[in-house]
Amino acid sequence: MRLSRRVVSAALLLVFALPGQAGSYEDFFTAIEKDDVAVLQQLLARGFDPNTINPKGVPALMVAIRVPAPKSVQLLLRQRGIKVEARNPQDESALMLAAFVGNLELCRQLIGLDADVNKPGWAPLHYAATNSHTAVMQFLLDNFAYIDAASPNATTPLMMAAMYGNASGVKLLLEAGADPTLKNDKDLSATDFARQAGKLESEQI
Repeated sequence: MRLSRRVVSAALLLVFALPGQAGSYEDFFTAIEKDDVAVLQQLLARGFDPNTINPKGVPALMVAIRVPAPKSVQLLLRQRGIKVEARNPQDESALMLAAFVGNLELCRQLIGLDADVNKPGWAPLHYAATNSHTAVMQFLLDNFAYIDAASPNATTPLMMAAMYGNASGVKLLLEAGADPTLKNDKDLSATDFARQAGKLESEQI
C-alpha cells in the first residue's frame, strides 16, 4: 500500500509540474524572441537554466544572437554557468554567429568568456570572412585564429572571402599571410572561388 501511494503521489507531481514547466519553457523563448528582459530575468531568477535549448536544439544564447535580441544576449552572458561553447545541431557556436553578423563587441565578450577561436571544422574566421567583416576578421586573427583553418571539406577563410565576401576581406587575409595556393576537396582554390562568383576584383589572388 505504501508503494502504491508513492506511485500515485509521483504521478500527481508530474501532472501538476509538467504544465508549469512547459509554460515556463514557452515563456522563456517567447521572451527572447521579443527581447523582453523583464520576463527573462524573472524566469532566470526562478532557476530557469540559461543554457536551455529550443525545440530545434539551439541553445538560448544562440537563439538570442540570431533574432537578434541584444538585451537578452547581454542578460544571458551575465548568468553564472552560461556555456558559450554550446553548439547547435549544425555544430555552430555563438562566436561563429557573432562573427557572421559582424558584431565585434559581442565577439570580444565571447572570447573573454573563453569561446573557442579555433573551433575544429568550420571556424569563426570562416564565418567572418563570408561577409568580409574585416574588423571582426582582424580581431580573430589578433586572438590567434588560424588563418588557413580548413573546414570539413578543406575550404579556407580565404576561399569564403573570395566566393561570398569582397576584395577587402581577401586583401586582409592575403596581407596577413593566408596561403592562396591551397585547394579544397573539389580541387578549387580561392581564385577559382572568386571566378565562380564573378568577382573580378578578387581573381588576382
